[in-house]
Amino acid sequence: MGSVALFNSIIYFFTEARKLTRAVNIFKHMKNSRNMDCRPSVRTYNILFTAFLSRGCNTYINHMYMETIRCLFRQMVNDGIEPDIYTLNSMIKGYVLSLHVNDALRVFHQMGVVYNCLPNTFSYDYLIHGLCAQGRTNNAKQLCNEMKTKGFIPSSKSYNSLVNALALCGEIEEAVKYLWEMIEKRRSTEFITYKTVLDEMCRQGQVGQAMKLLKEFQKKDILSGHAYRKLRYVLEDDYGDSVSHTRLR
Repeated sequence: MGSVALFNSIIYFFTEARKLTRAVNIFKHMKNSRNMDCRPSVRTYNILFTAFLSRGCNTYINHMYMETIRCLFRQMVNDGIEPDIYTLNSMIKGYVLSLHVNDALRVFHQMGVVYNCLPNTFSYDYLIHGLCAQGRTNNAKQLCNEMKTKGFIPSSKSYNSLVNALALCGEIEEAVKYLWEMIEKRRSTEFITYKTVLDEMCRQGQVGQAMKLLKEFQKKDILSGHAYRKLRYVLEDDYGDSVSHTRLR
């Protein structure tokens, strides 16, 4: 009795109530059903993927759940169910969260070739964030430029990840370039991003340029008064003599 829509609703509400075991039991019941109208659909799998991805709170847990997601995905494909863009993005996100970025890239490159789905902005954003987390700035910049040529605008998360990664890798000019680009695209810039760029500039002996950039942010009303003062105090605390000398000049 029932239908795939009914069972999907039951699975969804079990996952929302964080009763994952019960949701999986319903899924198994659907798999074993003699009624073909009750067999799992792409929606069924997507509900489970979302549930498993939301359970991870650290890399180890994400790694454990990713093994389950990988098995479910293989089962889905073997059953002849075509993955949609949500499915493939879930795989990319899962691999990124479990630090298997190369596996995420493999799924990305199969989109439009093996699977009848083209990457969207979420596909790029997940990958850019994952590549930046591993310090692979060249790959991240390549993907960022590729998504822009396709008419997508990187998210705030992508821009913040890229600017931070470039600054920490010593690529200050590139970091500042993408920072201004992020501001022009009206993406929200995190306080830690401003701090990282200015801090790395000072570390490289570019204290004058850092203070000049900070003042430029203030003049253009990019920073609030509170954020400006906080950043200035941080620089003065960390690079007191150099900042004082710069201000005197």
